[in-house]
Amino acid sequence: MAVNKFVYYGLTAFMTALTGVTAQIRFYVGPIPYTMQNFAIVLSGLILPPFYAFLSQILYLLMIALGLPVASNFSGGLGVLLGYTAGYLWGFPLASLLVSVLSRLYLKRMNKTLAGLERRDLIVLLGVSFLAVLPMYLLGYYVFLYYALPGSRLYSWATGILTGTGIDLSNRFLALFVASVLVFVPQDLFMDHLLAIITAKNMARILYARGLRLS
Repeated sequence: MAVNKFVYYGLTAFMTALTGVTAQIRFYVGPIPYTMQNFAIVLSGLILPPFYAFLSQILYLLMIALGLPVASNFSGGLGVLLGYTAGYLWGFPLASLLVSVLSRLYLKRMNKTLAGLERRDLIVLLGVSFLAVLPMYLLGYYVFLYYALPGSRLYSWATGILTGTGIDLSNRFLALFVASVLVFVPQDLFMDHLLAIITAKNMARILYARGLRLS
């Protein structure tokens, strides 16, 4: 039996809440901060159909706008949605939507379900999820670029983490792209995305065992 819309609304609310929870899972590698939000974004796209995947992240942004402390470091308010990380946040709904659309196209083409994923499918979906979040990275980069002006505290942080790496710091656009995007890709892809795909497979199996099949 296919999952009905009421179950999807429940899953949507769960994914919205999960995005807020994973925003608080924060750790540092040197001066570079990482969160687990990409896990929730990719998972919502895999589990939910496109409309619900998009909705889950729109609701998350709405919660932030209302001042609820669900953004990173328990922050909230319009200031968060207009700050230097706003590009990434505004990219969440698009990324989740694209994961949903692209993953379903792949599964339909291969005549497979999430519950029946094999190792090869995991690798393909990892690539699919990376393609889906590229617009989010680009939005994040452009907003970061706007705020990280030479002489600003943000610019000093960005160039500081690249000191000794051989990156041409005189090229502001390259340096800020590395600092705001490339340093996060390995953790996002090989931790958040991979874990999301494995979790989605297990969630689909649990639902299937209860007679519910994700669409």
